[in-house]
Amino acid sequence: MDSKAHTVILVTATVMLIGLVVPATVQAKNEVYTDQAGLAIRGYDPVAYHEKGRPLEGSSNFEFVWKGARWRFANATHRDLFKADPERYAPRYGGYCAWAVSQGYTASVDPENAWRIVAGKLYLNYSVAVKKRWETDIPGYIQKANVNWPDVLK
Repeated sequence: MDSKAHTVILVTATVMLIGLVVPATVQAKNEVYTDQAGLAIRGYDPVAYHEKGRPLEGSSNFEFVWKGARWRFANATHRDLFKADPERYAPRYGGYCAWAVSQGYTASVDPENAWRIVAGKLYLNYSVAVKKRWETDIPGYIQKANVNWPDVLK
């Protein structure tokens, strides 16, 4: 084997070894779950769940950036209510699936079909099936999620 080939093999082996020994930088998840467009809760209006008792799609005409996410609202009144008290209206656990957070991980959500207001707080879940599982022990799952949040973002 010539010295040039030997050098290439040695450098390649060293790079591979460093990749095994030095852990990759793990990027923490965002505090608020966003879709690929950077929208919180897939563009649904978080105030509507509280004020209208149902999900409403927000409009790009009524946006507000909070915690690094773009939140959309059905109207200016909802946007202004959120601006005044975002913690009141924002979903718990940054809009990640409440059941998943209770299990120690995060998952996306279905804000149109898998949501519930409990004690004045909005909870979202991954799917209707997951929401049904979560509803079998809401207080227990909330307690577990509260313990896990926000450490699940690490």
